[in-house]
Amino acid sequence: MTRLSGSGDDQASVGSSEDPMALAREISDAVDRLANLWSVAAQGARLRLSPHQLRALQILEATPGLNLTALSESMDIGLPTASRLCDRLEAAGLLERALHPQKRREVRLSLTGPGLQVLDEVSARRSQALASVLAAMTPAERSALDRGLQGFRAAQDTAEP
Repeated sequence: MTRLSGSGDDQASVGSSEDPMALAREISDAVDRLANLWSVAAQGARLRLSPHQLRALQILEATPGLNLTALSESMDIGLPTASRLCDRLEAAGLLERALHPQKRREVRLSLTGPGLQVLDEVSARRSQALASVLAAMTPAERSALDRGLQGFRAAQDTAEP
């Protein structure tokens, strides 16, 4: 279990569903494990990308035609860092830059066919890795997880930011 403070033992608390903090620690551990599963699955793709490169491709897939400034703001990184990131992605054939038709000084960023293929492969590998873990759970556990996630999303949607 994730213990940032280093205190306490690593055993799940009995009755943790009654104690929001104990449950939060258990969920934190699960999220850490999921993030590791996600990362390992992504690194198994035929073209290995850094987390920043993968995130940039995902952002550009969701919002094609962004300019460099908008991408750097979406990623919360500096403009020079975003520019170097795009240079590497362009050199790998995953991204292309094109002049904006109305704004001569603006460059639009978009994914290439191979860029979309890499995202599809990573997504498929991640889904397969997650499906393998879910297959090891009982149907009742999967159903409980599904209900819990639905409740979490509903609570998050109504919670104050």
